[in-house]
Amino acid sequence: MTVSYTLKVAEARFGGFSGLLLRWRGSIYKLLYKEFLLFIALYALLSITYRLLLTQEQRHVYAQVARYCNRSADLIPLSFVLGFYVTLVVNRWWAQYTSIPLPDQLMCVISASVHGVDQRGRLLRRTLIRYANLASVLVLRSVSTRVLKRFPTMEHVVDAGFMSQEERKKFESLKSDFNKYWVPCVWFTNLAAQARRDGRIRDDIALCLLLEPSSLTSTDFLFLLFHQELNKYRAKCSMLFHYDWISIPLVYTQVVTIAVYSFFALSLVGRQFVEPEAGAAKPQEPLEPGTTLGDLDMYVPLTTLLQFFFYAGWLKVAEQIINPFGEDDDDFETNQLIDRNLQVSLLSVDDMYQNLPPAEKDLYWDEDSAQPPYTVATVGESMRPSFLGSTFNLRMSDDPEQNLQVEVSPGPARPVPAAQTPLLGRFLGVGAPSPAISLRNFGRIRGPPRTPHLLRFRAEEGGDLEAADRIDEEASGSGDEAQEP
Repeated sequence: MTVSYTLKVAEARFGGFSGLLLRWRGSIYKLLYKEFLLFIALYALLSITYRLLLTQEQRHVYAQVARYCNRSADLIPLSFVLGFYVTLVVNRWWAQYTSIPLPDQLMCVISASVHGVDQRGRLLRRTLIRYANLASVLVLRSVSTRVLKRFPTMEHVVDAGFMSQEERKKFESLKSDFNKYWVPCVWFTNLAAQARRDGRIRDDIALCLLLEPSSLTSTDFLFLLFHQELNKYRAKCSMLFHYDWISIPLVYTQVVTIAVYSFFALSLVGRQFVEPEAGAAKPQEPLEPGTTLGDLDMYVPLTTLLQFFFYAGWLKVAEQIINPFGEDDDDFETNQLIDRNLQVSLLSVDDMYQNLPPAEKDLYWDEDSAQPPYTVATVGESMRPSFLGSTFNLRMSDDPEQNLQVEVSPGPARPVPAAQTPLLGRFLGVGAPSPAISLRNFGRIRGPPRTPHLLRFRAEEGGDLEAADRIDEEASGSGDEAQEP
């Protein structure tokens, strides 16, 4: 069963993730403890051999080999290779989950488009949705070990009610060397075409636009939508099958595995606590002039064990989710999905067909604005102002001249001198006219402004008369300059 801990991390708090470290099912400890114990055992064996079984000359040779292995291990780009591989596997894992076919949209279209309260109408709706569920069962039998163990033969599929004996005979009579999960989809289209000819599927463009807006305007729009939803469902079945068929290239998986195993094989030898190099003093000995302090003999390589836990655990994560249709703790619950899809889809097209509650006036019928009530625990959220946009609270300039509208004449862009840039002019100590009252900042205007009313303040609106005069003078001066030859 999938391990879900969403509720435990609903709120960020002190030590929020720490409580997850104590779980066993689906944890990294359960995945890695065997390899971890093997690594510790091999490291301890080499350490005991070096300390107790080797002669002094052999220890010296082993120390040289250990230092060489330690330097060589750092040459393996383990973080890059492993990180890119795990990212690829995680993206593929989520894409496979989104490719699992769900009948929710299709069952709504069937319930809305296949009419008839008699036995024939009910039979058509239930058979159509059963064909859709049969297609998903057949493709999941091909990719999921859990589903295959539940339905090992087609007889088990018949006994489960997804297929009748006659349908099984038709299915097995079709000779093909390839997977035949698509056969129920063909049955679906043929049965839908028959229902259209019998008038069970009517042409109702308004209803179709309500279900799914589109640019099609055919009178058979609803029937086309019917097949469109089936094609989406069939496409997911096909994509799921192809994800199972086309794996991540084997060479990439081999490269990552060899990189991890070779790194820790070198670490088994290279991370041993050996005698210091020539010219280095032991930690317990006093230092002499010209000598350096050697490594501390800790017996237990804590950092190396942590490194193994992280890198080997990273590889184990990829190993677990590269095929999420197995029987690991975090693999997809495909059997529960099959049960859910069949139950919900049959309920939608049969028991809920035209079984509607009476239409009544809602609680806010006579109110201008609807405001649902809050509980005591959530009433504080109603006091917060609504978000209207990031610029809504931007503090604007109080100077009305900054809000004047001017017309920019088209022409080649020219560099603006520092004296004509107010902000830059302040830092350079150069006086600059305000861009709101100088049309020269927008280029030379040819002729009078096209919209002179935008350059004047209206006295009745409380504008500054002196500022308006200055704007008129600038505008007339610019017009005179533009008329000179």
